[in-house]
Amino acid sequence: MDTVYIHADESCLGNQHQKKASPGGAAGLVEVWADGRWERRDYWISEPDTTNNRMALRSAIEPLQLLKRRCRVRFVSDSQYLVKGITEWRHAWKRSNWKRKTGPIKNLELWQRLDVLIDRHELSAQWVRGHHGHPENEYVDFLATRAALEQSASGGFRPSGFQQWLDEQREKGDFLGYMEFEPPEDRYVT
Repeated sequence: MDTVYIHADESCLGNQHQKKASPGGAAGLVEVWADGRWERRDYWISEPDTTNNRMALRSAIEPLQLLKRRCRVRFVSDSQYLVKGITEWRHAWKRSNWKRKTGPIKNLELWQRLDVLIDRHELSAQWVRGHHGHPENEYVDFLATRAALEQSASGGFRPSGFQQWLDEQREKGDFLGYMEFEPPEDRYVT
């Protein structure tokens, strides 16, 4: 079974304006270690009027529905809502027939869709602090924000721009100690 690493993020512009549309984007970087190197792909989607939580869910749904076979998935996000929902809440919601004591589950249709997709794979979810020097998280934040601004979509997996983005960041003095060519056993704690 292949191990796929997915770094995902979401963006919602204009949340502070209650009477205006809040365009949003969700994006991710998909990595597979093959033949001694990383193969990387990007994806992104957008919605014209949405919420951060909805976009967080879509950041997980999009890549999982694009995977063609069962995989071991290491999913990484800075959304506590998404990671806690995947690792804790959805199990209780399912036992309670998708209900909770404190009221309806927001974004229920997306949670149910994500639940079906998770069950197709062997998935573990990990939270990382956003905007805290994690190169993959910073890159997917860039992709999600761009998708929200442009209202664009990748239409599936695309060749990744991570290396070019990383090179540009290094020219600014960022991520100089990051080793992007390390195998997963050196980059990820299991």
